[in-house]
Amino acid sequence: MDWDWWTVEFGDAHAGAAGALVSGSEPAPVYFDVGSGPDVPSTTHWSAYDGRAHRPRAEALRAKCACRWRGPAQYPLDWDTIGDQPLYEADIDLTGPLADWTAHLSAVRDAAAPLPEPLAALLAAMTEQLTATATDTPLAALRAAGMLERIATRVGRQTAGALRDDSMSAEAVATALGTTYSKALLLLLTAQDR
Repeated sequence: MDWDWWTVEFGDAHAGAAGALVSGSEPAPVYFDVGSGPDVPSTTHWSAYDGRAHRPRAEALRAKCACRWRGPAQYPLDWDTIGDQPLYEADIDLTGPLADWTAHLSAVRDAAAPLPEPLAALLAAMTEQLTATATDTPLAALRAAGMLERIATRVGRQTAGALRDDSMSAEAVATALGTTYSKALLLLLTAQDR
């Protein structure tokens, strides 16, 4: 998939991009003829839908997210202004789709399980301390990072196991963590190894 926007907080689960619309819906991927061979490159990136080389010509753009969410607003493309230039060379304003995707992330964040304030403060302080330690004594910071990784893995497995034992669905876990169903299911299944 062709994603332009990404956050550390949600990673690939909520990667975003502007999506092309042709006749009010998302067109099929476009393929590029690169000669003979078994692999034919394709893309769904909005800039490929410029009507060149028998490809569809986008009429509008809207925000889209890897979680299958689609933005409510459509942003028409002004082909009189764009002219004959390829879309990737045109000065296309993506602030509308980006703002819609950002609002979607806010909704995902609001639906996620909140961290208790003392834990959030502890994590912020730990991040600050680890960053300072990485500058002063990088090997100590690396050792601490390894310790935190092991702690997180152990606690994560125990907690996922408890959620699984309580019959919490992968859908509920995905919503609470702001992740995909498949990643939540993997967490619950991995907990069986605890």
